[in-house]
Amino acid sequence: MNDIEAIRRRLPHRYPFLLVDRILMHDDRRVVSLKNVTANEPFFQGHFPDEAVMPGVLILEAMAQTTAFLCMDADASTPSTASTPLTGYLIGVDRAKFRRKVVPGDQLRIEAEAVRFRHGILQADVRATVDEELACSAVLTVALADESEA
Repeated sequence: MNDIEAIRRRLPHRYPFLLVDRILMHDDRRVVSLKNVTANEPFFQGHFPDEAVMPGVLILEAMAQTTAFLCMDADASTPSTASTPLTGYLIGVDRAKFRRKVVPGDQLRIEAEAVRFRHGILQADVRATVDEELACSAVLTVALADESEA
């Protein structure tokens, strides 16, 4: 699933909040995604306009969107039908650390690895790197729910 249309079918987010550009690898325990950071991102107009820096909360959001792919596949017994799509909702951020600035021209490589999945709640270790240098790491908790229940 490496094209944007496949990602759009899985995530409810749309521009400017769809922050996953490509899924490189995806299985039941791990997912790897890419986020291309470009100078024309709308948040750069107001977030340090003289020194464009991607906001940390948006890095975490890209990490959460990547983690949601794991959540949707983590439990095959979770009911899902076309009429009741399941969505991953970020419910917890622990041990978040920011190690380097993310600026236009960078490509975030986000790796999420499932730690625990119980009762529709997934906990994952997530790392975002730029050129193999750690930009952000966190333990994220995502809950799987029917969109109408959230």
